[in-house]
Amino acid sequence: MDARALICDENQHFSLEDVVLPAPNADQIAIRATYSGVSIGTEFALIRNKISWGPYPLCTGYQASGVVEAVGADIDNFKVGDQVYYRGNDAMTMADGQRVSCVSGTHCSHAVIRPNTSHGADHVVRGAGMDVASMFVMPAVGLFGVDMANPRMGQTVVVHGAGLIGQGVIAACAHRGCVVVAVDINARTLEIARAMGADYVIDGSHQDVAAEVRKIAPEGADVVFECTGIPACIDLAIPLCRPDGSFVWQGNYGAAPVSMHFLPAHGRRLKMFFPCDDGLQPCRRAVVKNMATGALKWENTITHRIEAIDAPATFDRINKGADKDLVGVVIRWH
Repeated sequence: MDARALICDENQHFSLEDVVLPAPNADQIAIRATYSGVSIGTEFALIRNKISWGPYPLCTGYQASGVVEAVGADIDNFKVGDQVYYRGNDAMTMADGQRVSCVSGTHCSHAVIRPNTSHGADHVVRGAGMDVASMFVMPAVGLFGVDMANPRMGQTVVVHGAGLIGQGVIAACAHRGCVVVAVDINARTLEIARAMGADYVIDGSHQDVAAEVRKIAPEGADVVFECTGIPACIDLAIPLCRPDGSFVWQGNYGAAPVSMHFLPAHGRRLKMFFPCDDGLQPCRRAVVKNMATGALKWENTITHRIEAIDAPATFDRINKGADKDLVGVVIRWH
């Protein structure tokens, strides 16, 4: 199957290229992409080789929405015309036959995948916009971390880093009736945090974060979610917990070893949680259902909607840190 994909080479040069996808096998479906959602955290860690899932050239992207175009003989729960959201592309080559590392390869005009796997596909719930549904992973990641730590109604939570993962945590905690404190150094993300349900916002670029948290919760927060994925932020976030509180390593800190000061966590007798991935189908289905009902207003996080032809230039700007107001990006393919 011929397709077009956003490709990154070893020089971190981005281009829209002709690629070839395999014809679907009996246990696969073919999808025509509508939108793909961009993760400006994990994707660019892959692009910069801080996390390595395969050699260049890369096709990144791990979330998208689209319409089923073909169904394998063994598939009985999807049909042509179904609107779906999905996690990846099973295989891809350049037009000359060179293998492309799909990590996970959703920034492509089409996909061929095994839908009935842990990272397959599911049906978009009626009422969810295809653009918003293409951004399902980040709120699912946040929901999974919140489910693990289980903050209760009335408890105070600090969300340390209000990127897309942090916004998912904010929304999930707000729905539980928690007192939500969002911390970031970007005024735009803090504005979005308010819209997603944060009760307080703290701008770490000019405020004393620890002092501001103590004004809200004098003994510290019941749960702190460290969402930046920046190792140096871990020791800043741990002291925000109260004694016998909980700390969630919500970010992705890469493949290199990560260190922390022992005594602040030890002295507080903290419980720590390490959520990984997006909680699989239960979390994904929950966030897409909440998008459809309006309980999760994830459209608030989408700051940029672009056409596929503009994706290389946008990725180049993101990679160079040239667009500070960018939070959520969706790419329209068809």
